[in-house]
Amino acid sequence: MKRRSFIQKTAAASAAFTIVPSFVLGGKHVPPSDTLYVGAIGVGGRGGGVVGELFETGKVKFVAMCDVDDARASASYLAHPLAKKYKDFRKLYDNHLSEIDAVMVATPDHTHATIALPFMKAKKHAYVEKPLTHNIYEARMMAQVAAEMNIVTQMGNQGASGEGIRQAQEWIDAGVIGKVHRVDCWTNRPVWPQGFKHITEGEPIPETLDWDLWLGPAAMRPYNSNYLPFKWRGFWDFGTGAMGDMGCHIMETPFKTLGLGFPYEAEASCTTIWSNDFVEADYREACPPSSVVRLKFDTKKHGDVSLNWYDGGIMPDLPPELGNGETPGGDGGGSIFHGTDGIMVTNTYSRNPRLLPAERMAAFTPPTPTLKRVTTTHQGDWVNAILNGGLTSSPFSYGGPLTEAVLMGNLAIKAYQYKALKEGKEAGQWDPYDYPGRRTILWDGANMKVTNWEEANQWVKRDYRAGWEL
Repeated sequence: MKRRSFIQKTAAASAAFTIVPSFVLGGKHVPPSDTLYVGAIGVGGRGGGVVGELFETGKVKFVAMCDVDDARASASYLAHPLAKKYKDFRKLYDNHLSEIDAVMVATPDHTHATIALPFMKAKKHAYVEKPLTHNIYEARMMAQVAAEMNIVTQMGNQGASGEGIRQAQEWIDAGVIGKVHRVDCWTNRPVWPQGFKHITEGEPIPETLDWDLWLGPAAMRPYNSNYLPFKWRGFWDFGTGAMGDMGCHIMETPFKTLGLGFPYEAEASCTTIWSNDFVEADYREACPPSSVVRLKFDTKKHGDVSLNWYDGGIMPDLPPELGNGETPGGDGGGSIFHGTDGIMVTNTYSRNPRLLPAERMAAFTPPTPTLKRVTTTHQGDWVNAILNGGLTSSPFSYGGPLTEAVLMGNLAIKAYQYKALKEGKEAGQWDPYDYPGRRTILWDGANMKVTNWEEANQWVKRDYRAGWEL
């Protein structure tokens, strides 16, 4: 089926009733009310982990699986031999739409929205890995469609279902550290190469890979092993860099606990690979090796809040309350909350919230828990909400705005890269030690528009390859 026809059929499919099949598991019939029938797309790498975590709930049956690379998907295929296997997700849609209740998407960032939206428009519940989408426009659309279709959704930022985020929110709500005016977030990412210039040389495409399907909405180009596997995260056409990879895990702590919403201002500075031969050395297609991003938010309870992001080995200033030998954060990153009445730190995934200095934490009596805890996994939280009703920890109504805030930081990074190269070309040379670099972006979140620099709006939405438009 051609993609344009495929998209047109989606609206009609949304009105259809789901026909639940009578599968037999281990010789015993499982009542449909106790089983979630899922189509899984992107089942190698991280996707294989999500498949396993869903299966461990004991409530999921995989009707069909899809992956563009048979080799990467082999473990999931072997573990679920009864599931139908496809490379093209459109065939899963055509052949099994009436048989599935939900879809799981764990493909590279640039195909999340392209794949998930048709199923969502057909009223299929959706689990999509973080970041929810590749650009701000897609994140807004995913949240809107989820609301319109009244489906159960979950973004794959598993810390949202953890104990730590609930403890941190209860402490903030109780005023333990007063009003928060600044949060510093950092990660040890990237742990993949970043800073490539434009790749022009092609290599033989692996026999197990459908390169055209992997590219999806991205422009056609020769296959190169610098893209796959895993390394696609460092290229803007496919990934979202260090901030996109870990922002939904680390920024989620302040985003949730402080009620941040849309940033109104963003700026960045980053490591810029450079050369005086600006024609040949255009590195804007790749995410930078390291970056610092500054976002500003206007909140109801805390007023103006600055959120500062650091990656690529750059760390924020460590508070003097941190004792000798103590390290803030953990799991390769974390957050430091600066409040009027103290400091709180958390690890990645919102784990292990604690107060500084250590003496204060030792004498601290936490407030009485008020928030409902998740007693299963992040994936189980989604499955239970579909089968039994209730809310998930990271529905697209929340995961969408969180992703938008993260991707706003990436927009500021792209603006820095663009400005550096453009001004360098105009000057004929560029001294990186003499480049001021930063340009403040003013953001109208409600209308998804940069208000003070029109050129920057090109990064709010991407260009889609013909036949792959949303």
